[in-house]
Amino acid sequence: MQLLHAAGLALLCSTAPLSHAYALELFGRCILGKCTSDEEKDNADLIDPKRYDVNFSVVNDEDVVGDAIKSASQLWQGKDRAVGGSAGVIARAKGDYRRILASLYNEGRYGGTISIKINGTEAASVPVGTEFNSGDTIVVEVNPGPVYLFGNAQVEGAPPAPTMRGDELPSLEDVGFSAGAEAKAGSVGKASKLLKDKWRQQGYATAKVTDRAVTANHPTQKLNVVLTVESGPPAVYGDAVVQGTDRMDPAFVARQTGLVAGNEFDPDDLVKAKKRLDRLGVFSTQKIEEGKAVSEDGTLPIGLIVKERKLRRIGLGATVSSLDGIGLESYWLHRNLFGKAERLRLDAKVGGLGSTFDYQKFDYELGAAFTKPGVFTPDTDLNFNLYARREYNDSFIETSAGSNIGLTHYYSDALIFNGGVFVEAAKFESKLGDRDFITAGLDFSAVYDSRDSKLDASEGFYLSGTVKPFYEFNYQNFGAAVKVEARSYLSFGEDDRIVLAGRALAASIVGTDRSETPDNFLYFAGGGGSVRGYNFNGIGVEDTSGDITGGKSKLEASAELRFKTWGNFGGAVFIDAGSVSADTLPSFDQDVRLGAGFGVRYFTGLGPIRVDFAMPLNRRDSDPHYGIYAGIGQAF
Repeated sequence: MQLLHAAGLALLCSTAPLSHAYALELFGRCILGKCTSDEEKDNADLIDPKRYDVNFSVVNDEDVVGDAIKSASQLWQGKDRAVGGSAGVIARAKGDYRRILASLYNEGRYGGTISIKINGTEAASVPVGTEFNSGDTIVVEVNPGPVYLFGNAQVEGAPPAPTMRGDELPSLEDVGFSAGAEAKAGSVGKASKLLKDKWRQQGYATAKVTDRAVTANHPTQKLNVVLTVESGPPAVYGDAVVQGTDRMDPAFVARQTGLVAGNEFDPDDLVKAKKRLDRLGVFSTQKIEEGKAVSEDGTLPIGLIVKERKLRRIGLGATVSSLDGIGLESYWLHRNLFGKAERLRLDAKVGGLGSTFDYQKFDYELGAAFTKPGVFTPDTDLNFNLYARREYNDSFIETSAGSNIGLTHYYSDALIFNGGVFVEAAKFESKLGDRDFITAGLDFSAVYDSRDSKLDASEGFYLSGTVKPFYEFNYQNFGAAVKVEARSYLSFGEDDRIVLAGRALAASIVGTDRSETPDNFLYFAGGGGSVRGYNFNGIGVEDTSGDITGGKSKLEASAELRFKTWGNFGGAVFIDAGSVSADTLPSFDQDVRLGAGFGVRYFTGLGPIRVDFAMPLNRRDSDPHYGIYAGIGQAF
């Protein structure tokens, strides 16, 4: 596809020689003829465009504050762009006095001098209407002066020390507001906000800084500051008033915020309330407004302004692997069935396309999931799932159907608990034999996730643990499956351009014989989310014939070095390891399969697009020579 400017179209339709009237630009680059320059484009909307030269000098301490001063100057930042007429030049120059002065104050310089001359005349004295020639020189000379220190850093109406750990905030010294510290203007602003926040953290919703008395003592080079704070009365929440609902129940929306009328005001509650509303997935926008004043009875009015999303959504997705073929999936979602954000989602998946042309060897799955938020507490959801699947791989063929029901409790932003019951009927064809199972049990899990991004983490931890006690009716066995996983991330360099990521997993089944355990409960390794370079489920318990079956325990580990190169591109190098054992206790005494490789990343707003190439390092005859994996998001 070609993108052509109008002049380019004229060129294609004409046989005349190329001239300044004919040009072809492709993706912003001049291909043929004389294209419009960037300068001409910038000047197109200006009347009487004027350019100027600027001679900018910082006397003393240029290495310390020179960059900050130049960043604040529009004359310097706009030196390569024309301005509208002489009046525009004068306005830009006169405005620089204020901008440069503010930058000096931000650096604790209160005794500096600023000179801005246009053709030898101080810009502040240039009368309106003066005309200049394009290309005239503007001379800017700044003497920052000495660094001032805080003499007095005093607060009138300071909040008392907090009595609850959750109310603790940084000290004024932490933001640079203390006697003897460099008197940066930003520190005064940060201290003012911090004082207000300290009062609000203790229930005083309308606290504010009413006065800032600032005096510079030039002989001693000290800045004396007195901040006066008024706490206002203590506040409790009033009834939340909801606006903007269409299909949602307003009373339910108010309840889901967790803001209970009569409870003491706490700004942390407002942050949690917004996250609870976000989690519902119903609103495209939501805003929590505090009342301007506390009522005589001590209540603070709370307003909720929301806008609902469309009720339904359809999604499509795909995965690609050179070993496992193409996987396609789609879903249909209803966000709000009965007015309280009840969600119904229907899923359909098919996998293995391209790896075989026999449809009987494709993977299929159908599922339905119902979620009811706000069960028992605003942070507890009820989940009900139904599914039917057929999975075909080298280790076993599964035909199964089942359901589960459980609760999800969001204890905090990072910590989530799950608990429920499940039942499943399944038939398996594998080297362990053709077997039927009916299994029921409990499923408990906890996830702690402090990563800064789910798809492209550069710092934080991910920890998960699962305990799944079960009873199998056909073989009349009690058993339990246990799994723990940990991931960690460490970043280096500017803008986290280098990230070292690590992952470790251990799993075990106790209480049942391997031959009397459903194959989908047994453990395998290998594939794009496990040990790359091997087939999906290609690592397991290997018998004397080389056939692979599932094990009762598993260990996995991965290390990956991720880096950004130029623009939106980056890469990764990695090594994965995995071991599956027939015994209950995992052990690396078994054959450990190693895979290593490299990948390319293209970073988008949705997450990195990932393509990995991996090879098995201790390949068996049945293993592939390499694997290629593609998807959105990092491997872990």
